[in-house]
Amino acid sequence: MANDELLKECTAKAQAWLGEGFDEETKAAVQAMLDAEDKTPLIDAFYQNLEFGTGGLRGIMGPGTNRMNKYVVGMATQGFANYINKAFPDITPAVVVGHDCRNNGRMFAETVANIFSANGIKVYLFESLRPTPEISFAIRQLKAQAGVNVTASHNPKEYNGYKAYWDDGAQVLSPHDTGIIEEVNKVTIDQVKFEPNNDLIEIIGGEMDWDYIQAVKEAMVDQEVINRQKDLNIVYSPLHGTGRVIIPEALRSWGFQNIHVVKDQMVVDGNFPTVVSPNPENSEAMTMGMNLGEKVGADLVIASDPDADRLAIVCRDDKGKWMILNGNQTAMMFYWYIITNKKKLGQLKGNEFMVKTIVTSELIAKIAKKNDVEIFDEYTGFKWIAYRIRINEGVKKYIGGGEESFGFLPFDKVRDKDSPASICLICEIAAWAKDNGMTLYDLLLQIYLDYGFQKEKAVSVVKPGKSGADEIKAMMENFRSNPPKELGGSKVTVAKDFKTLKQTCMATGNVSDIDMPATSNVLQYFTEDGVKVSVRPSGTEPKIKFYCEVPAEMPTKADYAAACAAADEKLAKICASLGI
Repeated sequence: MANDELLKECTAKAQAWLGEGFDEETKAAVQAMLDAEDKTPLIDAFYQNLEFGTGGLRGIMGPGTNRMNKYVVGMATQGFANYINKAFPDITPAVVVGHDCRNNGRMFAETVANIFSANGIKVYLFESLRPTPEISFAIRQLKAQAGVNVTASHNPKEYNGYKAYWDDGAQVLSPHDTGIIEEVNKVTIDQVKFEPNNDLIEIIGGEMDWDYIQAVKEAMVDQEVINRQKDLNIVYSPLHGTGRVIIPEALRSWGFQNIHVVKDQMVVDGNFPTVVSPNPENSEAMTMGMNLGEKVGADLVIASDPDADRLAIVCRDDKGKWMILNGNQTAMMFYWYIITNKKKLGQLKGNEFMVKTIVTSELIAKIAKKNDVEIFDEYTGFKWIAYRIRINEGVKKYIGGGEESFGFLPFDKVRDKDSPASICLICEIAAWAKDNGMTLYDLLLQIYLDYGFQKEKAVSVVKPGKSGADEIKAMMENFRSNPPKELGGSKVTVAKDFKTLKQTCMATGNVSDIDMPATSNVLQYFTEDGVKVSVRPSGTEPKIKFYCEVPAEMPTKADYAAACAAADEKLAKICASLGI
């Protein structure tokens, strides 16, 4: 009966898309879904409305309420415009609008700009694709009240998305996120003002690029080390995305002079023809860069994802072979270098702080605490790191923050992940290592020796569509009702539930409060021997994610491989315990 009711509901929603206000191409595609014997595509396209998650609005492109198309984008923007006008009734508000390289990106961005302008809102529209962090920077630089970036970040080519920003340059948080959704849910297609007021649309580009690149230089720690190692051999790829506009120029502005780009991947293309997935977390995406790196004898290979908020780093191991650093290792180097070298140069005054997310390696917290730098744990999603920067502004000095998913922000002029600044800084770190007779790999091992070895593993279980969403919900409910008593043979001592903001001591049953700014559908388990496991549904993709972290003994650098093997064995047992 439930399935019959769902089909009836989806059919009614689809039939509404055959009426006034929708173009003929959309109507034909919807009619084909209605006529098809298999109703799964119809249900997947209409069973829900796209909602803001940790990364905003994101979905597969196509017709339907659960898809990215100009009507869903239009209604979202009309609702957002209504909310902005209510929030700022005494001024003519302004917004910044940008997009990345994805298919339909320019069309969506222009649709967004048109609707905002039609609602009396001033629009600064980038002339062409730009990195996500530059959108955030421009909002702050222009003192705009909000912003939109049309991007699906590192998702497959079928996706597009819509990141909504507020006046601090960060992605929207409560109450604005829920407030915008409430306004969006009130909007019908006939209420969307698609016709622009061109007098309110201003195209921006080169001037903002210059201002942004100058601001990125504030992330630099030591110009002298770059000057000494200006010939550091760098290979860079934008993976067909927005990094091509900014990153090579930013590197040159820092003083690096030996930059090679992966030419085939400098081509803007939303189909991402040279990679299976434009996600720098996937080693396959780095293949062409590594091949060029081998040809030119590079010291390191770097890539940014399509909207240039994330980065990936490949360095040479002790045998000269390429080694892809994971997100935790990359973040660990950032935290270590910023703290260590700012301290050496007398740049730490005692009021600095850093931020990480709750699923990111605990080794980072050890580095900060051992060096007397305050560190905060926040939820997954960079908007929470931005939240911490905002509430500390004027009181404490932000010097860096990041997450395990290859995102870092090394300065406070932006309020989102920033790969241009982070790429420049990782090259400075590589230059510092070379200046001290080391490679990034050598530095990584030294950090492990100084602070203890830990290895992390992230496992994503993909469950697409309505049935998948139901499965993910059931999995979370089962973990919540029946927390594991052991993980890979290790006794669980503490269970945390961020949905209830309660943590339980498994030995005594004592329950205490967790101090966080909001609730989140995340579960965490800690064992007596230092294992940490986090479980959460993705806010932007149809998957449930498991983040596992285990320690292992590493007495010397020569023991790195053995430590990795021991950790892998333990991680396999933990995954078996979780049934993944």
